Amino acid sequence: MKRPTIDREKLTDGAYALGWSAVKRLPEPAAKALGRRIADAVWKRRGKGVLRLETNLARVVPDATPQRLAQLSRAGMRSYLRYWMESFRLPAWSKERIRGGFAPADVHHLEEGLKSGRGVVLALPHMGNYDLAGAWVTTKLGVPFTTVAERLKPESLYDRFVAYREGLGMEVLPHTGGAAFGILARRLRAGGLVCLVADRDLSASGIEVKFFGEAAKMPAGPAMLAVQTGAMLLPVTLWYDESSVMRGRVHPEIEVPQTGTRAEKAATMTQEMADAFASGIADHPEDWHMLQRLWLGDLEPRGAERPGGAEVVGADGAGTDGAPTDGARVDGARADARRTERS
Repeated sequence: MKRPTIDREKLTDGAYALGWSAVKRLPEPAAKALGRRIADAVWKRRGKGVLRLETNLARVVPDATPQRLAQLSRAGMRSYLRYWMESFRLPAWSKERIRGGFAPADVHHLEEGLKSGRGVVLALPHMGNYDLAGAWVTTKLGVPFTTVAERLKPESLYDRFVAYREGLGMEVLPHTGGAAFGILARRLRAGGLVCLVADRDLSASGIEVKFFGEAAKMPAGPAMLAVQTGAMLLPVTLWYDESSVMRGRVHPEIEVPQTGTRAEKAATMTQEMADAFASGIADHPEDWHMLQRLWLGDLEPRGAERPGGAEVVGADGAGTDGAPTDGARVDGARADARRTERS
């Protein structure tokens, strides 16, 4: 007898739908406890995502013993599930809860940048809860912003993420073709704010950087937008402590170099961005939710990953994370830069 086929896309969509419909109704202590139980169960399975997380953490904390790496990966999975429990409940949070749920240091860099009228690009790694940080910006600061979302399958799942983030006050552009880069540039030239998750890009357009001493690729988009529009580029790192308030830091501006081609300037700035990310990740490695391959030395032969660098993995936590832009690649950034260079 032929086994019935499982539609994994529908299954994934249903799981997210259940999360947003059910978890947001739970009291906060119950949601936290549920997240911890799920995190510990996933960690004990030692699936692909957990093993990949430990491999990545071994580069961040090179002198860690196997026992220390196991402790970090367990804490990392708890942090990752805290992100999901919070994200599922964010639509039900009051404005007061959002305002009090995030306490970033050095936010004056962002406020001064917005007042200058130059436009601001915030670039973040996969740390903490970037959705909460975005909701805080739109609620506490009263500033709307634009981001990019990778198209997910099934389309209904992508639509859920877009509706979720638009409900938090974000403008969400699809991560397809070169149109997104032009729209982001227009928002910045008008003095607006753009936020991009930007610590991973395995595509051909990614810029090679040294990250914890080894070669990795990060997206050209944040730096290229700053180079072409004159906007400020500000890295941001996020982390949790034992309280219910997420912490973070807005790092100083990465300035555009005075000399070099646009591509050379973008490469220099992307390395500085990677260095800022590394400083935050080194301080809070358990809050870096990188459950995928990142370093070039870890890559499998071409074809093992989906275009755009997002791995297709199972239910061990390494699958789609729904980041505002998983890699922030912003297709068309380099092509647009080359056209501008020639003009």
